[in-house]
Amino acid sequence: IANGAFEGCTELASITIPNSVTYLSGFSGCTGLKTITIPDGVTKIGNEAFEGCTGLTKVEIPDSVTEIGYDAFKGCTGLTNIDIGNNVTSIANGAFEGCTELASITIPDSVTEISDYVFKGCTGLKSILISDNVKKIGYSSFFECTGLISVTIPDSVIEIGGSAFKECTGLTNVVIGNNV
Repeated sequence: IANGAFEGCTELASITIPNSVTYLSGFSGCTGLKTITIPDGVTKIGNEAFEGCTGLTKVEIPDSVTEIGYDAFKGCTGLTNIDIGNNVTSIANGAFEGCTELASITIPDSVTEISDYVFKGCTGLKSILISDNVKKIGYSSFFECTGLISVTIPDSVIEIGGSAFKECTGLTNVVIGNNV
């Protein structure tokens, strides 16, 4: 499903996607969309796929998905829960930027880099679990995550980008691994 295919369909409340779909995009600005079931056939969630879907509250990304495109869920302000599948290797820039109601996130073992701006402005984010396979935390990855209280950066991380945790005003405890 190509970029822009159903863009701006503000009254669209639900979609049924067949297992034959491998590339999923095209629903940005569908503000009435509440839930999405991503079928097991999908391997990539495209750029801006669900950007600005403010009514979306929960997303389960199946293990078949290996890539999440840039700004895929950016500005999904109603999103409270994201389950990222165990085979996602790439989460592109800004994928979850501005998801203000998102409270926690677990980065799966398959991810080796947290890209730039991925969780920027996720003000409701209180906890993150960074896997032991992450080597790099990108520029402004968690910028303005004002609800974040504690962060443990594992020994696997060798680089923390500029402004990665800038303006995380609620942050009271940081543990940085030995290899940065």
